Amino acid sequence: MHALCIGRHPYLAEHLARFFARFGITTRWVVGLEEALRAADGPCPDLVLCEYDVLTTEPLAGLEQHPVLGRVPVMAVSLARRPEEVNLLDVNGIAGFLYLPTLRTEDAARIVGAARPPAAFTLASPLQPGARPLPAPNPW
Repeated sequence: MHALCIGRHPYLAEHLARFFARFGITTRWVVGLEEALRAADGPCPDLVLCEYDVLTTEPLAGLEQHPVLGRVPVMAVSLARRPEEVNLLDVNGIAGFLYLPTLRTEDAARIVGAARPPAAFTLASPLQPGARPLPAPNPW
């Protein structure tokens, strides 16, 4: 799984990338939505983990209309604002909200795992007795 981590400052963006890399996610970090749009030309992320303050202070139209990022789930990550303090209009269209200071490791792994794209599979073909099926190809 690949995640693009967006923060309003290099330190915060890098922190998000390191935090979520602990769950086996390949992360790449950028500062701000403009840089995120430019970074989307590289490997396509499966998930965007964006600092909540970026989502509430920068126009989201570019992100929503981007041909790649517009189809990727966006999860808001907050370091200061608790879920009950979130303005519901701020997170409209957001796949999830994570409050990092109280986020337990197992909960983070479960929530981010839910955003994981479905595994690729192939339909089984009739096999000769004793033949073994080929494993599904790894898209990465």
